[in-house]
Amino acid sequence: MTKIGLIQFLLLFLISAAYGQKVKYKDIYALLSTKQFEQAEPFLKYYLKETIDNPNAFLFMGNIFQEKASKNDVLKQTQIAIANMDSAILYYDKAYKALDDREVRRNKEYYEAYNRRDLRTGEFGVKLSDIQFDLEKKIEGLKERIDKVKMVKHFFSLADSSYQRANALFLSLQRKFPSETQLYLRAGEPTIKDLTSLSMKFDSCMKAFENYKTATTTLGKTGYNQQVTLTDIVDFKTDGVDLADFYKEEIKLWNYKKFADRSRQEIEKEVLPMRQHLVSYDMEINKLREKLNADSVSVRNDLTKLIDKLLYDQLRKFDPEPLPMMVFALKTTDLEYRSAVLENKPFSDSADIHLQIRMLNQEMKLLLKLDSAAAKIPEEKLAEKAMDYEDFINSTYSNASVLKSYLRSLREFGLREQRKKTAQLEQRLKALNYIVDGADSIPLSSEIISSFKPLVTTPEKFTMGLSLRDTTHVQGYFYTITSSRKPEVKAYFPVDRSAFRPKNLPSTKALAYSDIAGQIYYVLVYSEKAVKEKFPATLAKIYRSDGLAWKVDYPLTFTPSEIVLRTDTGELVIKNGAQQTVVDKNGKVVK
Repeated sequence: MTKIGLIQFLLLFLISAAYGQKVKYKDIYALLSTKQFEQAEPFLKYYLKETIDNPNAFLFMGNIFQEKASKNDVLKQTQIAIANMDSAILYYDKAYKALDDREVRRNKEYYEAYNRRDLRTGEFGVKLSDIQFDLEKKIEGLKERIDKVKMVKHFFSLADSSYQRANALFLSLQRKFPSETQLYLRAGEPTIKDLTSLSMKFDSCMKAFENYKTATTTLGKTGYNQQVTLTDIVDFKTDGVDLADFYKEEIKLWNYKKFADRSRQEIEKEVLPMRQHLVSYDMEINKLREKLNADSVSVRNDLTKLIDKLLYDQLRKFDPEPLPMMVFALKTTDLEYRSAVLENKPFSDSADIHLQIRMLNQEMKLLLKLDSAAAKIPEEKLAEKAMDYEDFINSTYSNASVLKSYLRSLREFGLREQRKKTAQLEQRLKALNYIVDGADSIPLSSEIISSFKPLVTTPEKFTMGLSLRDTTHVQGYFYTITSSRKPEVKAYFPVDRSAFRPKNLPSTKALAYSDIAGQIYYVLVYSEKAVKEKFPATLAKIYRSDGLAWKVDYPLTFTPSEIVLRTDTGELVIKNGAQQTVVDKNGKVVK
């Protein structure tokens, strides 16, 4: 129909409607026969309101709805498409029921589309059976298509909804756990169930999508050819958040299944066994504590055997600073310290000050280690850390509060012991600087203010100097230095009163000699200040076995720099370069 013809038809239709006259079907057929269904539809609907016995009108109304259904988006307009197909079936069914031979003969021109050559007679014509067969096929085809469209939409919606459920479950895990580490460490049965469900939901999504793709092949062209791209979840806190648009050509999906399966495997194969291992490890430490307390024996060798580096490495895979290992370090260091105290106890009364200091230094080192271990578990972070190891804490300490109290008590014990051992160590170190002889304390350093003024001290061998307790009666003294700082060999000898007075101390010096065996000692006190061109000196010979053998005062012509014993003659040489004075074994000057 031309544009002018369509306008004339519209005018005719409007006039007929205005005067209540029926629209003639042959006029509408002019549009229908040329498949101008969109223009013909309103007229045909109007016509069918008044006419209920025109099979051809029903047939074309079915064609119109079938045409509309074929243009509907099967995913976005599914219900509309199904409604249009249902309408087409309805009208085809009406046409089928109203058709008969009389209708076909009377309105042959309306059924030209079915005009066929009769193979028996060779003549062209329209048969009722052909029309009925076509309507049956159309109705059957539409019913099948409705089922296929429903299936396509079902699988599409299932894929979309399954992914949305997986996304919602993943987001709930994100909200529940601050990080992937916490997901592993804090996971329990509910978490494992969630991960299993997450994997299944994603599985359902992928299977539904596969079924959707298969179902679409039965519909022919649908306008859709989606392909799925999977992206791994690398960062638990930022990845996996956004949903997917299943209508796009490329559907980008987060691989929730891979994440869920990997996480569940880590939890079931590593985290859960590790939790049991932590509890058993703590129990072994507690057994050692009981053994130490009950038997008062050191357990340091047992601690060495107990060390489990593998457990520590397993924990560090999930947590660089695992709380249980901090607790274990604190507990084992405490046992090390208590064991060291027990080991040192038999020697606690030893007179050897050096041994006492070594033992105290050993104990102090362990106490500092204990304090360092305790400092790694700050109380303000304990509550948060405890959430990562709730199972371990509840199994070993009942709750986090009990653990907190226990850790505090260990640290306070360590600090108390530090203060006590520090005082003892200071006392022992101070004792190293003195020889204790009854009520007298003889300093081993000239920097110590005392009535004893050391002039020569050979560390850990001997010391000698002047005693100024009685300023009118200055004496020389000699002591061997022992580890107990108790005198083993001692000797006091008078010195030249006129030369060695307190006011002359700055110019008073001394030299000493000891044989290799430490059996004979010579000490020489001299003045660098000349008296009548001579340098006053006092020489004393001391035996380890008998003490002071003799002492002699000499006026020397030089200030000595060394004294040397001639072992073959027993003579002592006092010398300074080429200048020398030789004294025999009885103290008499021989040269």
